[in-house]
Parts: sequence; structure tokens; C-alpha cells
Amino acid sequence: MSFVVGLTGGIGSGKTAVADAFAALHVDVIDTDLIAHLLSAAGQPGFRAILAAFGDSMLQSDGELDRAALRRIVFADVAARARLEGILHPLIAAEVARRVEAWGDEYGVIVVPLLFERVGLRSLADRVLVVDCPEAEQIRRVVARSGLSPTEVRAIMAAQIGREQRLAAADDVLHNAGTPDAIAPQVAALDQRYRKLAAAKTAST
Repeated sequence: MSFVVGLTGGIGSGKTAVADAFAALHVDVIDTDLIAHLLSAAGQPGFRAILAAFGDSMLQSDGELDRAALRRIVFADVAARARLEGILHPLIAAEVARRVEAWGDEYGVIVVPLLFERVGLRSLADRVLVVDCPEAEQIRRVVARSGLSPTEVRAIMAAQIGREQRLAAADDVLHNAGTPDAIAPQVAALDQRYRKLAAAKTAST
């Protein structure tokens, strides 16, 4: 199997921009949030299971999930969040494993916002890259892009492990407190490091 980098970070830290920079270097990237969205689209297994667990009030008039309403419920209720994760996490893990097996390059990146909380996906990663920025900057970015209130953003952050815990568990850290153009040089250096580590893993097997 290819060398796997697990990319994680708090909400608003810039994971998507970093993943896009890896993709620009022709690295295979799997985004688990996109997979979750696909698996919970109308007619998919996750969609049916979510409606069974949370009721038809989660349906919009177009037949799709009311994701905003579902998000409000699960970030206000720990039990509801655990119920949703119990539905989606096994489906996501199976799809990620299938896609990793199809990788053709030396290494690839899996973007997992809750990598340290998802034991199954953490076990796939040979190395963990944390995208980091100050918490005040996380809140500012998310409020600006999503329209969520600072209180709602803090609730989402509270459902994730703390910044210090995340940094302590990281193998590599990409600092993203500055401008977007600071990302590409860091990613280029990491790309070289990961290619060397991937080659070493291949040589040892």
C-alpha cells in the first residue's frame, strides 16, 4: 500500500487550501468531508440511516438533507453527534480504504478533520500533518466564509480535540496563520520529505 499522510487541523485552519496545494503537485488526495457528503446524499446508505435515526424533519423540500439543521443538532447534543458518527464513520472508513488501494503514486493524503478522534482512520496514516493557526483566526475565517456566529464556531471547536493536543500528536506541522501564498513553499518541502519516506517504506517491505 502507498505511504499515507493524514492531514488534519481545526475548523478554519486551512486544510482545504493545503490539500489543494498537494493536489497541484499531482498527489492523490482524499477528502473525508466530501465522502461524507456523497454518502449522505439522497438515496445513499448514509442518507437512509440518518433519516431513520433523526426523522423526516431533517428533509428539505428538494428531498435532500437539511445539513444546517443536522449540524445544529449534533453540535448541541453529544449523544446525537455520537449517533451520527456511528452511522457515517464505518461507511467513510470503508470508502477511504477502497480509494487508498487504488492510488498509483508513492504516497497520498487523506484529509480528516477528526483524525485523532477517528481511531480507524488514524490507523491508516503513516504520518500525521497538522495544519495550525491561532484559534482567534480560526473563528474569524469560519464566520467570514460560512455566516455562522462565533458561538456556533466555538461549539464546533469544542467537539474537536484542543489545539495543544493536536500539535503534540503531530508528526509535521504546517503553519497557516499568514497569507495563502505561504502554503505552497511549505507543501513543496513536505512533498519532498514524504516522497523520501515513501521510498524508504517501499524499500523495507
